[in-house]
Amino acid sequence: MATLAPQPDTVYAPDPLDVSRPELYRDDTWHSPFRELRAKGGIHYTEVSDFGPYWSIANYKSIVHVESLPELYSSEAAGITIADLKEGDVRMPMFIAMDRPKHTGQRRTVAPAFTPSEMVRLSANIRARTAEVLDALPVGEGFDWVDTVSIELTTQMLAILFDFPWADRRKLTFWSDWAGDIEIAKDPVKKQERLAHLWECAAYFSQLWNAKVGKEPSPDLISMMIHSDAMSEMDQQEFLGNLILLIVGGNDTTRNSMSAYAYGLDRFPDERGKLENDPGLIANATQEIIRWQTPLAHMRRTATADAEIDGHRIRAGDKLALWYVSANRDESVFADADSIRVDRANARRHLAFGHGIHRCVGARLAELQIGILLEEMAKRRLRVNVTGEPTRVAACFVHGYKSLPVELSRY
Repeated sequence: MATLAPQPDTVYAPDPLDVSRPELYRDDTWHSPFRELRAKGGIHYTEVSDFGPYWSIANYKSIVHVESLPELYSSEAAGITIADLKEGDVRMPMFIAMDRPKHTGQRRTVAPAFTPSEMVRLSANIRARTAEVLDALPVGEGFDWVDTVSIELTTQMLAILFDFPWADRRKLTFWSDWAGDIEIAKDPVKKQERLAHLWECAAYFSQLWNAKVGKEPSPDLISMMIHSDAMSEMDQQEFLGNLILLIVGGNDTTRNSMSAYAYGLDRFPDERGKLENDPGLIANATQEIIRWQTPLAHMRRTATADAEIDGHRIRAGDKLALWYVSANRDESVFADADSIRVDRANARRHLAFGHGIHRCVGARLAELQIGILLEEMAKRRLRVNVTGEPTRVAACFVHGYKSLPVELSRY
């Protein structure tokens, strides 16, 4: 199918399978259109949407196929979200939105922060901070799990990774929320407001960078960049782009999976009971919660040449949205996919971290933080009881929660 530009005088009926609509995620009604999309083969062309024409790639097999061909389906050509850059927009290069060979060098620069040995080094600190947060929580009184637990724990971790001033750590959450909001692409006024916040972020980090120049290497991300050939000479846009990548990546995946632990297990009390009776299931349950939530709903690729996917003709320049949120509910891979099963045998096959050369570099750290949270909750025999509906992010990129009212009890 060729990509056709919308004609100015043509009235198009809304596409019921346009899964970029923000209300689907705000109201948690995305399941139905994706289920229909997968039933029809998992590949669909939406001609008109708020983000322009795009292909939905919504089944597991086809997403793995696209991710396995990074030269044909580029991350760099037009970025990694369904939102296109408009004239006048500031482009912020980041290694997740680069193709080889530049992607390889920059990814290798930060990868040492996420090795197994680094996870061992960080685990005691993560456990101590998690224990401190949990021990301060009220039992039998209402509070917001997202702000008090999920945001606090992930923001503390980001501050440690960047050697960021502790008292200012909530700035990281603020910048992450502005950077990750794909809906801002539709609003020129908010785009300018976001740009101002992001330049503030760049200025703050430039001071941290300058303070480390000429110093001995240390195990934080800024020092790693300074002491690398691939990233030491970045211009301001590229510096900011990679900061935003690491902040959003380090914040949203972990934060929204921690919230999904609280919300999801409350929805599946029998599975929660299994986990409470057998803490040996925690490692697998961590993977299952990440699968069930899928904290980033999609990534975007752009075809660099004409191609074919499962009988569908893709043209050079076409936009492909890889809907991880749908692949992780693909019934051909995950039986009873809409349910949490803490003992699911293939939970680790999820695509929440992507696949191939762009698979999330910080996946191990996200898993470690979530797993330790579950372990420390189990040690205290604490159970999260959801007391009201969550407020969800109204957008098709970050798939998460703004707030979640809960009370804790003992079991």
